[in-house]
Amino acid sequence: MSGRFPIEDVSPVVSCGRYPARAVVGELVPVTALAYREGHDALGCNVVWLGPDGLARPFTRMRPGEPGQDRWHATIVPDAVGEWIFTVEAFSDPYLTWQHAVTKKIAAGQGAAELANDLAEGVRVLRAAADLVPVAERVSLDEAVRTLNDIAQPLPQRVGPALELADLLWEHPVRELVTTGETYRIWVDRERALFSAWYEFFPRSEGAIAATVDAPARSGTFATATERLPGVAAMGFDVLYLPPIHPIGRVNRKGPNNSLVAGPDDVGSPWAIGAAEGGHDAIHPDLGTPADFRDFVAAAAEQGLEVAMDLALQCAPDHPWVTEHPEWFTTRADGSIAYAENPPKKYQDIYPLNFDNDPDGIRAEVLRVVLHWVGEGVKIFRVDNPHTKPVDFWHWLIWEVKRVDPDVLFLAEAFTRPAMMHGLAKVGFTQSYTYFTWRTSAAEMREYCAELVASADYMRPNFWPNTPDILHSSLQHGGPPMFKIRAVLAALLSPSWGMYAGFELFEHVARPGAEEYIDNEKYELRPRDWSEAEAQGRSLAPFIATLNRVRRQNPALRHLRNLVFHDIDNPALLCWSKRDPVTGNTVLVVCSFDSHTVQWGNTTLDLPALGLDWHDRFTVHDELTGASYDWGQRNAVRLDPYLQPAHVFVLRRPDAPAPATATVAAVTPAPIATTVPTTAAGPRSGTASAMKDARWTS
Repeated sequence: MSGRFPIEDVSPVVSCGRYPARAVVGELVPVTALAYREGHDALGCNVVWLGPDGLARPFTRMRPGEPGQDRWHATIVPDAVGEWIFTVEAFSDPYLTWQHAVTKKIAAGQGAAELANDLAEGVRVLRAAADLVPVAERVSLDEAVRTLNDIAQPLPQRVGPALELADLLWEHPVRELVTTGETYRIWVDRERALFSAWYEFFPRSEGAIAATVDAPARSGTFATATERLPGVAAMGFDVLYLPPIHPIGRVNRKGPNNSLVAGPDDVGSPWAIGAAEGGHDAIHPDLGTPADFRDFVAAAAEQGLEVAMDLALQCAPDHPWVTEHPEWFTTRADGSIAYAENPPKKYQDIYPLNFDNDPDGIRAEVLRVVLHWVGEGVKIFRVDNPHTKPVDFWHWLIWEVKRVDPDVLFLAEAFTRPAMMHGLAKVGFTQSYTYFTWRTSAAEMREYCAELVASADYMRPNFWPNTPDILHSSLQHGGPPMFKIRAVLAALLSPSWGMYAGFELFEHVARPGAEEYIDNEKYELRPRDWSEAEAQGRSLAPFIATLNRVRRQNPALRHLRNLVFHDIDNPALLCWSKRDPVTGNTVLVVCSFDSHTVQWGNTTLDLPALGLDWHDRFTVHDELTGASYDWGQRNAVRLDPYLQPAHVFVLRRPDAPAPATATVAAVTPAPIATTVPTTAAGPRSGTASAMKDARWTS
């Protein structure tokens, strides 16, 4: 920093500027700084920011926050992918100094003679502003100068035109004693880096044929998996994540349910990568050819789905790297190569890489592999267990890839210590898995989401209610309503969320003693009859489609920083909102955490956070049922886990026309409006008996 005034505590800044802060195109990025000066003269602050093209964007004036705290605020909106540069400047603002002094002196009864020097100072400042304001505004400046010099005018009339220039000279200030702060970076990604809906399926299970007594099971292919794409797209997802599609090792191959001995027809785990057919740049022959994969990626794009690949930097014992580069692995005292362990778990079918033996060789090969798939049309990678590899490696790899293609995104699958998860985000990971799955009470979820919002300058969460590895006990024992509850929480708290195939079919039976599915798809083919499940009403797909439609149609749900929690007097309920300040779009959600019993609660809403005054009445339209209600600050809600475990409201002014699909509730004259209207439309999700699937077993 150089200049006259202190500029401190600038944000967004990550690790003292060591890493760039993060944003996406079109995101409202808050910039704040602590700046102050001596005495009583006015201070001004502004943001100077340059795009990836090196061109300066429009001057952004910062506004003071809470009086007396010297905290300044502005919002910038980047419009291109790449690295942006911003700097906070502080300056003496002679116009605001003059305005403040003159108005106070006039209010104190001082006359023109006593204000002679002040009037002359006003003329000086306005003349200095002449070259700063648009040409069309110079007439008003000249008129204000003429009036200030007109001694025949009464004092209020002399200063009036100059005081009326406050807005103009706020946008085009006279700046003196300009102090330039430090320069900081913001890396800006495409919007999908922040806002996305992921769906995971195993291509080998789609179109697979189950084993019979007369014939072994037969794997699905990219061609058969293509038939599932319309169903995924119909649920509103935009990212299709595939587990590893590479050849699977035969040495130490695992059998069903992670058993140590595999039969001759067992397919093994896709994460045991590599065999005689090739390694990380090859495709499993059962799935098809490289051309088949390209066709699959193109077919997904036609459905509005972007394919994400798994990047798992580990090898099966028969991976080509093991023989070609044995130095890339850890050799034990007996001469054998160490397999992966997470005691007491053992992964005999996987060899982890040792990044210390030949770091340059490993880096070059991994970069080659990633860029190979980028060349095949893949721009998103879900990275398996990045916390078990060196952080500096990821920092290098991610930015080397982005140098080639800045649109490539990386999701960190790291369920580990908070410092490591945050560190991976800081060094470059685009999105992060989270502890969402294990936050099972309203209080825990509220506290955790507040932590994530506080880290929004660099960490973007992706909420998953299930994965092939994780079947939480809440889903094992919560019944079908819990699937709705977890979907609402994941989809509407976080701008990015995802789910693994089978969630929509309420799959919930765990392997005894483990927090994962029995007959786990990681180790065997798992064909599903999607059409039969939907025809019999045993699918959550329509509900998922509604949630993703609400996400797409409401700009407020595309962001993380705007998450606000509201008080509700029942600890089993959570109430939150998101508001888009540009469009005014506001979504308000009340969700139960209880999948077994009816819960009542009374809200105390922070109405200014909703863009309203404390006394306002307004209409809320429930996107799940089509019903509308008259609400205020305090409202009673009733949530039935089988009929409706959540309200998803879009706010409307009382005089706004109701949508054609809505049934407007009778206005409740009492101060507390209830969400049990006499004329509300019934739930779209069906009756309680329909939701209680007789085949649900624990």
